[in-house]
Amino acid sequence: MHSLNEQFIDNTWVPSRSKTRRSVFDPYHETLVAEVTRGDPADVDAAVAAARRALPDWRATPEAHRGKYLEAIATGLETRRQALAELSSLNNGKPLAEAYQDLNDAIACYRYYAEAAVALGRRQGTIENNGQPDLEARRYWDPIGVVGLITPWNFPLVSSAWKLAPALAAGCTVVLKPSEVTPLPELALAEIVLEAGLPPGVFNLLQGDGEGIGAPLSRHPGIDKLSFTGSNPVGEAVMRAAAKGVRPISLELGGKSPILVTEDADLELACDLVMAGICYNAGQMCSATSRLLVHERLADDLYTAIDAAMGELHLGDPLAAETDMGPLVSATQQDQVQGYVALAEEEGLHSETPVFALPKHGFFVAPRLYRQVPTISRLWQEEIFGPVLCARRVADDAEAIALANDSDFGLAATVVAGDPDRAEAIARRLEAGNVWCNSEQVAPPQGSWGGMKRSGIGRELGDSGLDAYLELKRITRPLNS
Repeated sequence: MHSLNEQFIDNTWVPSRSKTRRSVFDPYHETLVAEVTRGDPADVDAAVAAARRALPDWRATPEAHRGKYLEAIATGLETRRQALAELSSLNNGKPLAEAYQDLNDAIACYRYYAEAAVALGRRQGTIENNGQPDLEARRYWDPIGVVGLITPWNFPLVSSAWKLAPALAAGCTVVLKPSEVTPLPELALAEIVLEAGLPPGVFNLLQGDGEGIGAPLSRHPGIDKLSFTGSNPVGEAVMRAAAKGVRPISLELGGKSPILVTEDADLELACDLVMAGICYNAGQMCSATSRLLVHERLADDLYTAIDAAMGELHLGDPLAAETDMGPLVSATQQDQVQGYVALAEEEGLHSETPVFALPKHGFFVAPRLYRQVPTISRLWQEEIFGPVLCARRVADDAEAIALANDSDFGLAATVVAGDPDRAEAIARRLEAGNVWCNSEQVAPPQGSWGGMKRSGIGRELGDSGLDAYLELKRITRPLNS
């Protein structure tokens, strides 16, 4: 295996210019598993230069051929499925079943955009209504250029697929910076790219932290577009960096998503969806439905069911089949979530969730439900990124909708109602980019992903995900010339 102090540039592993390292931990055993480079701005210069050299030939590669490369990447992930899932669980702490689901999602994403690349080739030169009888206009879609992709730690290989697959399908060349917290699963992408035969410079992967790689990449004049997923403070810094040169950006940022439960909802379904929305990936999701708004007639029964379900969860080794929830990704994340738990105690917030003994090691935080959380509480307003659920009773749909929309964020929401038409009517009034009605949080590659308000700019997945890496060109000429 290549050295973890190396960067993947121009289809070659080269030593990082940085002399400093960052430790990577197994969040369950709390043991050191690797030391990786923090990266250096000179690494960014080299990667961007390689991507710029590769751009003319890659953008001229027929779309159908680009699709074949994406199919090869999907196959490479599939052949390594077990090893990558286990590596993701080791590095991230998520249960193995969730890691396998991540792999399935990533594979599906590359395959979807392989087909989308072929479809893009078919629509090049589409004749459009010109409004002029003596002129003909055609539409073409060109790649935006060299793109910088910065991904988070909570969904390794998935977040990168959402960005990398459409960027390559569009004809862009790429510099990818995965999270320095979970770099190990992403390193396999470089080996898969080599096996797939992508030309040198089309895909470059830089390990490192924000100072060594993230900030230099964001402000680099050789980058034509930036796509970032992560926290709001860092997203704002990326946005400021992109302003110089008027470069386009895509931002997928934070959330404080609501789940609304009506009085006629199926109690078991409501409990299942609440649990999935706050305990999947130990609540470390930007779309986590961490604000529960439940009709007062169902509230007590639902609270009791949630407390019981949380108390029955098995927290333990991510690689063990019986584990329902693993540890948080790091000691830093554990400290952050425990800080909110301490704040809840200071504010006198009430939790009746059963207290159980946590494993003797691992960055665990027990899931809990706080009832009747004031809307002025920081727990109600801020993204906690852990298994902490805040709840309020409501008298009717109008109150639930008003409270749901009273947030700086607008990424996602869930509605649970006995009448599906009522659920959709509520969903239409919610200020969120993705709303699930009586459904778990599914995000297929054919769909769209992104939020309103401070939850970000732009959309990923589906046609919108591809369009984010394309520039529309209109060519007009005399008819029959």
